[in-house]
Amino acid sequence: MTTAIEHFRNLVSLSVADGTIEDSERVALSKIAFDRGIPMDRMNVMLSKANEYVYLIPQNMIDREKQLEDMIAFAKVDGKFCDAELSLITSVAERLGFSKKELDQFIQASQS
Repeated sequence: MTTAIEHFRNLVSLSVADGTIEDSERVALSKIAFDRGIPMDRMNVMLSKANEYVYLIPQNMIDREKQLEDMIAFAKVDGKFCDAELSLITSVAERLGFSKKELDQFIQASQS
C-alpha cells in the first residue's frame, strides 16, 4: 500500500472518530483524494469501511510530521475540534513518537 493511501486511510479514521462523517469532512476528503490521485470509487469504499481501519504509522519523521499536521488541519474542517478527534490525534501523536508538548506546538502552529 502506498504512503498516500495509508495517509488517506488515517484521515478517514479521523473523520469517523466522532461517530459520523460530516458533509464538510466528505468534501475535504474528496478534495484530498483528488489531489493525491486516489480514485473516487476507492475513496467511497474507504469511507464505507471507515470504522474498520486501524491507524498505520508512517515510517519516517517527515511523513510523521506531515501526517500529524494534516490530521490537525482535517479535524478543524467542520469548524469543530471535538473531544473524540482530539483524543484520536493525541493517541496518534503518541504513537508517532511526539510528546504532549510537541503536539501542543503543532496545534498552536495550526492556529496561525
